[in-house]
Amino acid sequence: MCLGTIDSWVLFNLSGGRLHACDMTNASRTQLFNLHTLQWDEELLALFDIPAAALPQINPSSHIYGESTATGSLPGGVPIASLIGDSHAALFGHAGFQPGAIKATYGTGSSLMTVTPAPVISRHGLSTTIAWATSNQATYALEGNIYATGAAVQWLDQLLDLNTRHQHIETLATGVPDTGGVYLVPAFVGLGAPHWQTQARGLITGLTRGTSAAHLARATLESIAYQVRDVFDVMQAEAGIDLTMLLADGGASQNNFLMQFQADILDCPVQRNLSTDVSALGAAYLAGLAIGLWPTEADIAALPRNHDRFAPDGDLDRTKLYAGWQAAVARTLFDPEA
Repeated sequence: MCLGTIDSWVLFNLSGGRLHACDMTNASRTQLFNLHTLQWDEELLALFDIPAAALPQINPSSHIYGESTATGSLPGGVPIASLIGDSHAALFGHAGFQPGAIKATYGTGSSLMTVTPAPVISRHGLSTTIAWATSNQATYALEGNIYATGAAVQWLDQLLDLNTRHQHIETLATGVPDTGGVYLVPAFVGLGAPHWQTQARGLITGLTRGTSAAHLARATLESIAYQVRDVFDVMQAEAGIDLTMLLADGGASQNNFLMQFQADILDCPVQRNLSTDVSALGAAYLAGLAIGLWPTEADIAALPRNHDRFAPDGDLDRTKLYAGWQAAVARTLFDPEA
C-alpha cells in the first residue's frame, strides 16, 4: 500500500506506477515531517501509527524524479523535474527568494508566505513550512492561510443575485466613496490565520437605512484587504524582517480597487504579477533549475516579469479604518469562558 500527498499521486500516474515520491513542501504540511532533519519524523509516525515503508520518498522541489510513461497525448521519456505545493510555487514564481519578500495569492481563500533564514515557530497562528528545496538547500517560510476572500465575493454575488464577475463588483464598490461605516467579516466557516476560530461566524455591522448594495460590495472587497493585513502584521513581527512590498497574484488580484485599498491599508506598495498562473510559473522555474536551463536562482530573478504597482495613499486614515475592522472581528470570536 502507498500513502502520500497529491503530488506523489500525480507522479505515480505520470511514471506509470514506477515512482512513489513527494517534495519537501508537500511533506512539510502532513504533520509527519521533521523540519530540521528534512525526513519523515519517526516519533510522529509512531504517534499516528503510520508505517514509514508506505510513505513516499522525500526529495527537493527542484529534482529530476524520473521520466514520464507514454499515456494519451503525453509522450514517454519526458523528465519530471519539479514537484511543489501551490502556494509555495507562487512565491517562487514571484522570485521572492530573499527574506523581506512576501506574497499573497488571492483565490477562494488566500495564502500569505514569506521566506525566513531558519525555521520560525509561530506563536500567533502562522504555519512553519518549507518554502522550496533545491539540491543545495531547503528554504524555510512562514505561511498564513485565510479561509474566505474570493469566497466572500461569491457569497455577495449570490446574496444580491448579481450573477456576474469581479469586474461588476468593482464597479459597484467604487460607486460610493466609502462603506458608510459598514464592515463585513466573512467568517462563513470560521476564521483562519491568525485567529483560528472555527466557532466564529460571519457578521455585517454598521448598517443604516442609507446602506446600499454598493456599500456592501465595497465592504466585501475591503474585508479581503483587512484579513490580509491581519496576517501581514503578524508575519512581519514574527519573521523579524521589514516587509516592504506585497507581491500579489490570483484571480481577485485583478480587481484594481482591491489592490489599491490593499496598498492603502498596509501602507506599503503592492506589486501585482500579470501572469495568469504564477504557481505554474514557479514550478516551471524549479524544473528549469533541475535540468540546467537556468544555473542559479539569481538567473531566474533577472528574468523579465510583467507587473502593475499600487502605491499607498498617504491621505487615508488607515488607523481608524483598521480599528473598526478589529472591533468587528472581535464580535465574531468565540470566548470559551463565556
